[in-house]
Formats: sequence, C-alpha cells, structure tokens
Amino acid sequence: MCRVVDLQQAVLAKNDLAARRLRDRLAVRGTTAVNLLSSPGSGKTALLEAELTMARQRGIGVAALTADLATENDAQRLARSGVPVKQVLTDGLCHLEAEMLAGHLDGWLPDTTALLFVENVGNLVCPASYQLGESLRVALAAVTEGEDKPLKYPTAFGLANLVVVTKTDIAEAVGFDEAAFRANVQQINPGVEILLTSARTGAGIGLLLERALAVHTGADVHLPALARSAQPAEPHEHQEPHSAHEHHGPDEQHGHPHPAPAPTR
Repeated sequence: MCRVVDLQQAVLAKNDLAARRLRDRLAVRGTTAVNLLSSPGSGKTALLEAELTMARQRGIGVAALTADLATENDAQRLARSGVPVKQVLTDGLCHLEAEMLAGHLDGWLPDTTALLFVENVGNLVCPASYQLGESLRVALAAVTEGEDKPLKYPTAFGLANLVVVTKTDIAEAVGFDEAAFRANVQQINPGVEILLTSARTGAGIGLLLERALAVHTGADVHLPALARSAQPAEPHEHQEPHSAHEHHGPDEQHGHPHPAPAPTR
C-alpha cells in the first residue's frame, strides 16, 4: 500500500529535480534567485519594495515575482519601485513550486536581470519544503511576531542562508527581546547572519541587496547545520531521485529534517 509519506517524497523529489534544472538555467543567463519566506504581515513586501528601489537607483538589473493566494496587491506595491514585477496567483496553493516558478519566468524575465527576488506565499510551513532554484534563501520575522518564532518554525529558519528582522522601529514599543531572538535563531541555525531592518525609517535598507549581490558575484552562502547533517550523493540527471532526502539546496520534507546543502557559489 502506498503511504502518504511516499507520496510526499515523490512530490518533493520531482520538485527538487525541477529546482536544480531551473537553477542551472538561471546560472546560464547570469541570474541569481533569492527566495524570501515569512509569515503574513511580516513586512516582507515593504522591505522588498525599498530594496528594489535602491537597486534601480544604483542601476542593478533586478526583478521581482510575488506569490499570493489571491489579489495583486503586493505586485502593485512592488511595481512602485520601477523594476519588472510579476504577480503569481496560486489559487489556494500554500507555496510556490519550481515548475510553477519556471513557467512564469518564461518569456517574462528580462535578459538583464542579475537578481530575481521571489516573494513566496506568506506561510512558514509549506514553502520551507520546496526549493525554487534559489541561490539564497532568506527567512524574515517582524519584531511583533515574538522571539520564539524560529523555535516554532525550525524548518524555515533552520534552512535559511540569511535571517532578516523587520519593523525594528517599533521593537521597543512591543517589547522585542533581540538577544532572545538571536539566541533562538542560533539554536536552530548556528552561525547564520541576522540583519536588522526597518522599511519605515530606512534602517538596514540595502543590506539584503548587498548580501544578494555578494552571492551573485561568487561569495559562498552560509550552509545551515540542517543542510550539513545530510549530504546525499548527486542523482543521475536521467532518473528521478527516489526520496525527498535527495535535495540540492535548502529543503526538507514535512516533519523530517533531512535536507541537503544549500547551493554555494
């Protein structure tokens, strides 16, 4: 009898293969993808708008694809930055998948794009298990969400190459304990860098862009401990991987943290 876990592994293995192929395609064209994960209301869109605006002002080729279950509100906000933006409506699906992303990039992504920012669906559960061919995975949390967020969502934060805190301008007002948050992040993902930002005041704006550009120009990304704990052999391109353990990038199956290393450049 086919078990649910077998179906999950088959789905994730298929996505892994599509993600590797998409990463290769992007590399050939000189584009680095950045996957942004957060819960709803984290301030991810406001931060991304500020980063995109700065990139345009600096003459950097960037584009953004934003995913939501419904409405084009985020795309309209990001379009104010003046860079190419595309909205993806998932029709109820709680995450993006590599094939879905690749399909939306075909015929749309400008040839001059050095950085592609992907604003994933607001959800810290499902998106954490699906790699998108990204070279940099970023987990974001607002100061309003509580210091224990990384402990509640160990997959999302444990497989991040970079962690970003948003809305720091109200940290004192909401009683945010930065030291506790940092300790919890390091417990889940030792050594990962944590950036502090505020889209309202401009504090920390540009740091995410700098980190993405560094990866684009060849800098290594932080390799999470969860990724180091499982490094399966490279599957042959002509055959599908046999389980969700065979990952190449920040990924893990639901409830079973066995990811492979995130891509380094």
